[in-house]
Amino acid sequence: MFDNLLYQNASSLLKEDILNNRLPGAILLSGPASSGKLTCALEISRILSCSGENPYNQRGHWLCECPSCKKNKELSNTNVLLAGPRECSLEILAAKKAFLQASYDNSSYLPAVRYLFIRSVRKLTMRFSQVLWEGDDKLSKIAPLMAAIDEDMEKLNPQKTLPDAEKLEKICDFLVKNCDKLESSFMYDSLPINQIRRASVWAHMKSVSGKKIFIIENAERMLESVRNALLKILEEPPEDMVFILTTSNRGAVMPTILSRVRTYNFAERNAPQQKEVVQRVFHARNGEENLLINDYLQLFLPVKPAEIKKAASTYFNHLLAGQIPLADSVIKECSGFEPRFLLKIFLVGIMEAARGTELTPQRAEVCAKIAEFCRECYNSVTVYNISPAAAIERLSRDLSSVRRGM
Repeated sequence: MFDNLLYQNASSLLKEDILNNRLPGAILLSGPASSGKLTCALEISRILSCSGENPYNQRGHWLCECPSCKKNKELSNTNVLLAGPRECSLEILAAKKAFLQASYDNSSYLPAVRYLFIRSVRKLTMRFSQVLWEGDDKLSKIAPLMAAIDEDMEKLNPQKTLPDAEKLEKICDFLVKNCDKLESSFMYDSLPINQIRRASVWAHMKSVSGKKIFIIENAERMLESVRNALLKILEEPPEDMVFILTTSNRGAVMPTILSRVRTYNFAERNAPQQKEVVQRVFHARNGEENLLINDYLQLFLPVKPAEIKKAASTYFNHLLAGQIPLADSVIKECSGFEPRFLLKIFLVGIMEAARGTELTPQRAEVCAKIAEFCRECYNSVTVYNISPAAAIERLSRDLSSVRRGM
């Protein structure tokens, strides 16, 4: 159990609770970003649905090949729902690189990175399950993208022989392109309340085999109305359901939700441990295996974070000088803010530039206002689907209104 979760003591506690049938119907995995919380949640899902029909005669054994475990390793088990905001694109690109490199080399770890790539894509597509989006106006636009992704994913089915190198690269490129469209156009920054309501209906439907699992990532980012809707389910959870919430900020989770879940804490891995994760998971080489997890993933950004922050500083300084930078120019310099993670880096860069080296009481008040404008800009794009150009133009006007206080 939990062989794929490295350097987290929570795995031992979870294993003991599962084996002794002490795992409650709702748990919270709490810890820093990139500490393995989603990996753990998905592994719990696999273990709880395992039939145990394997040569090891052990429920949840890592090498089990029962039908349920196979589906869970591919993240295709219909008894598992995954929701919550997440930036998936960098992990998909990193997994693609590892997968293609292993296929070119005909490496012994090709089966492992094949699953890695499949899972990285499905960590995104699972959030667009028809169960969660049924009746939503956006579903008609999501459906063709999902169909195209599913068609290409079937070509990578672990039970099938992989196509030749040229065809495989094209398949992976199309998958990345469509996943980018899916994430940039439809990923939310806060879980929509209708998805909680639809999941509640699904949760109360009787499962034909095994437990049903509902995973919610970044639970601290739920709006109050969504938290209250979830709380109603947690107050009277169905018997065959397990709710797994994850958070990087336990203090921001509603206390009444915390009172209904058991928390398992995840620690920040140290530098050598993170480097081992990068090596074992992504099979990095040529010096890249010496990078920490986030630094390695950021290699796949189209623009380096340092360059984005430099652009943010230049943009802010122009505003202080009374100049209004052209939104199109800013967006072009920042690769269109695709993936959306680049927009977050840009806005953090503005706040850092505004803070400066000396934070006087007057400057602190203005910085608080600037931080509010930056949050509104981010929400405009990620929540209300406003174009980055329009959001940046509004941000420029807002920031210009407070520049005298700097």
